[in-house]
Parts: sequence; structure tokens; C-alpha cells
Amino acid sequence: MKEYRIGDRIRELRKQRSLTQKQTADALGVTQQAVCRWERNQALPGAAHLRPLASLLGTTADALLADPPEEDRG
Repeated sequence: MKEYRIGDRIRELRKQRSLTQKQTADALGVTQQAVCRWERNQALPGAAHLRPLASLLGTTADALLADPPEEDRG
């Protein structure tokens, strides 16, 4: 079973929205490197960025943090 991480979900949702890491970073007031670290599961978005990030990605903070259903876990 594939291990699920929040960075995988961030990258998936960002790409579904046709956003680049730079566009995402600019919208949140962070660096592109920060977004890259989130997506590589090297860091987590801080509390101040979680809700704006979820909104930008068309989801909620709860959904962003939740584990996906079993059938979605490769």
C-alpha cells in the first residue's frame, strides 16, 4: 500500500487547477521553494497558510489533511 502524504495531495490539486508552484507561492505570499518543500513532503504548510492554500486548491483544510479513502491509496 502506498503511503499517503499531504504533499502528494497538494501537488495533485495544484496540477488539477493548472497552477504552477510559482503561481501558488505568489498567491500565498511564500516562496516557490516553500511550495516545492511541501510537495516533496519535506515540510508542512504553517497554520497561517493552510486555509488559504486549501481555498486556492478548491478544497478545505480538513480535506487537505485527511487521509484519502482506501481505494485512492494506490
